[in-house]
Amino acid sequence: MTDRLRALVVGLGIAGIATTVRLYEIGWEPVIVERAATRRTGGYFIMLFGTGAASARRLGVLDAIGTRSGPEVSVYEVDRAGRRRPGMNPDAFGSGGPRRLLRGDVEHGLFSALPQDVQIRYSTVPVRIEQDGAAVDVTLHDLAADTTATERFDLVVGADGIRSTVRELVFGPGGYELHPLSYMIGATVLDRPVDGFGLSEGLVLAEPGRSATAFPFADHAPSLLFSYRTNDVDAEFARPAIESIRTAFGPRSPGPILEDLFTRYEQASHALFDSVQQVKMPQWHRGRVVLIGDAAWCLTLYSGMGASSGIAGGELLGTMLTRHNDDVPAALRAWEARMRPFIHTQQAAAKTERRIFTPHNRREQIMRTATMRLMNVMTAPIIGKAMGKVMAGNGFMKAKNIDIAAPEQPDGAIRADLHRTENS
Repeated sequence: MTDRLRALVVGLGIAGIATTVRLYEIGWEPVIVERAATRRTGGYFIMLFGTGAASARRLGVLDAIGTRSGPEVSVYEVDRAGRRRPGMNPDAFGSGGPRRLLRGDVEHGLFSALPQDVQIRYSTVPVRIEQDGAAVDVTLHDLAADTTATERFDLVVGADGIRSTVRELVFGPGGYELHPLSYMIGATVLDRPVDGFGLSEGLVLAEPGRSATAFPFADHAPSLLFSYRTNDVDAEFARPAIESIRTAFGPRSPGPILEDLFTRYEQASHALFDSVQQVKMPQWHRGRVVLIGDAAWCLTLYSGMGASSGIAGGELLGTMLTRHNDDVPAALRAWEARMRPFIHTQQAAAKTERRIFTPHNRREQIMRTATMRLMNVMTAPIIGKAMGKVMAGNGFMKAKNIDIAAPEQPDGAIRADLHRTENS
């Protein structure tokens, strides 16, 4: 393998593993480094839309990823008193809808496709990245052994998340902006159904500026998400997460359902608490270094496209390297030229789609309630199928199902598809 082109992939998440699988497939020698001591196996609710499913299929991992969707899954809109009414039918979009998954499902499916001879170095981070026209010199720090060594690579891929080390080392603090959406999230996976609900039943409690959602699966207890608006992100981190969440839903009495969710979140062995931000950058590559996934764009969970864009971006990177005969700078320019309009569309849509999770104010809550009632019409025996087709064909869904990494599609056709979805 010594005469194969070498790539350093920083980050063992969805985007990093997908990129590694594709680079190996086209004849490169990828090396993965990961800050954590072991591969993580957990994760929360995600959706895999058509964009990601198409790439996962070509990478040979779609069956391994699987699905936790099913006709038995249902969602209720609830209030603090425990009153419930039918919510949006998860299967309203029919076979063209997204797969409901846990993040660990996607990572496990991708990881199972990694060849055994791919090198994975845990507890390892880059501390210096310098490049010339021919290659990139990366100094890697082994955190466990507390040693450093410098190696030379033909390509470096930063897939190390929203707080990317690669981005800081190569682009510096002035090379990007974090755009806060003024929202906080708290998430965990429940170990049993919500009290009073079945295994495959979920719920949404949505109020102006705050919401609690239990995302249901066909064969697993729900994933819990708190989402709320804040005017002071720093203050939210200044106290325990559960205190900030409880304060956001105060001062009214939480009622039985919300109190149960508070308790379950507080007692969870693993939970996420973070602010919601997008990454905005004028350029995702510099020389032979490229960023991908949350490190480059961070679509936020409100878009539902983080996993799909990471898988598709990794596959497309390999396609462009092949198309440009491993001319790395040319391939990266072509890769970004195709990905950027697609990501721009998804980032813009996420700000609107946030209303589905959490209405900003009373006006948005009324609009959300009306939308949910309209979408419930899809469950009607006579017109449900027709309404599902209409919703699946609107710009909201079409943009999430564009096969951005299709190897046979010219860039012009992809841009035309994006233009049509934005106008539909």
